[in-house]
Amino acid sequence: MSNYSQPTQRKRSPRGLGDQLRDEILTAARRLLAETGNVAGVSIRSVADLVGVSAPSIYRHFADKDALVDAVVSEVFTDLDNEMQRAASEAESAIDSLRAQGLAYVRFARTHPEQYRLATMLASESRRSVDDVLGTTAFHHFLAGIEACIGEGLFLPGSDPVQLALELWAAAHGVAALMVAKPYLPWGDPDEFADRVLRAACIGQAISDALGEPEPREFVSWLQGQRGN
Repeated sequence: MSNYSQPTQRKRSPRGLGDQLRDEILTAARRLLAETGNVAGVSIRSVADLVGVSAPSIYRHFADKDALVDAVVSEVFTDLDNEMQRAASEAESAIDSLRAQGLAYVRFARTHPEQYRLATMLASESRRSVDDVLGTTAFHHFLAGIEACIGEGLFLPGSDPVQLALELWAAAHGVAALMVAKPYLPWGDPDEFADRVLRAACIGQAISDALGEPEPREFVSWLQGQRGN
């Protein structure tokens, strides 16, 4: 049985208001996804009921449920883009900007767990091609941050910014995915935990670059020498 009251029958939208109805459909789908916590809780019928239209009205804008969910996922990445830009705008240096964006990424995943899971953790030939992933705004923010850090000398000139951005994204996604999938683990303060992981990934790569990417045993010898052991 639906938890929602019966919708008020809505008149057909006047010509030119189709975009407004599409936005209302997306808003309803996002609301259902947030409230149910699972994509199974989103159906064409439930969205239609919430908006107050018939199911065929949904199909005039989205071919099927997958197309609707894909559009919701796209909106999620737009929101993530805004969060990362806001975090970067308050930073005083390239490394601070990179750190702030990484933390914003993890925080966004934690506060939008089902949307994040749909966007990044479900295999779908129609949803996530390699070009789509590399084209997401999150990746481009990390890439721009890495390029700025190369300009400031954190990473060596000639470093591959794409590879470094993917490594940082992998660290951020690893933390985010685990916190979404296993929220009951003893993370402590989640922001502090994420900061430690991202800081280690960033600084560790910078040190590795500076030392010529040594083997672990070579790095241990170097570190012991620095400590006077």
